[in-house]
Amino acid sequence: MLLKSSAFFPILGVHILAGLVCVVTGIVAIASGKRARLHPICGTIYHWSLAVLVTAAGFLAAAHWTNDRVLFVLGVISFGASSLGRAARRGQWQSWVGVHIMSMGCSFIAMLTAFCVEEGESLTGLSELPRLTYWLLPALVGTPLIIRALVRHRIRYRRAATFRETSSKVRMG
Repeated sequence: MLLKSSAFFPILGVHILAGLVCVVTGIVAIASGKRARLHPICGTIYHWSLAVLVTAAGFLAAAHWTNDRVLFVLGVISFGASSLGRAARRGQWQSWVGVHIMSMGCSFIAMLTAFCVEEGESLTGLSELPRLTYWLLPALVGTPLIIRALVRHRIRYRRAATFRETSSKVRMG
């Protein structure tokens, strides 16, 4: 059994390190300009660190399946959403930006939810809150941010379309 194995703590260490990398790179990707430098680099690091995080979570969940299976499922959902967002971007799907924003945002929310559910009671400021809060807080904070990003993208897209339309009329006229 992994819990009694000498591999448990190294896997836990990898899991914690990958989680920290995901949080930092996720925040930087969210806060940075969406141009061809920091955002895609941090997004790529986030995605592959999440793969490591979820893989390690699988091994750790196997050791405590009854207690940790839901956390592992959240991890799989998080990685699946990240994979969808990455595929939409890389494939330049029609409406890829909206899919990318929603998928990556949901990925980050699911990852933070798993963290809050597992560690919420040991975090200063959260330890006094009801357990349900650990499940809801990441979505309550993240969902308005996703909606804001979608609205901002739509406004920029419409402005760009209006500018292109105006520019083509000026050239023709």
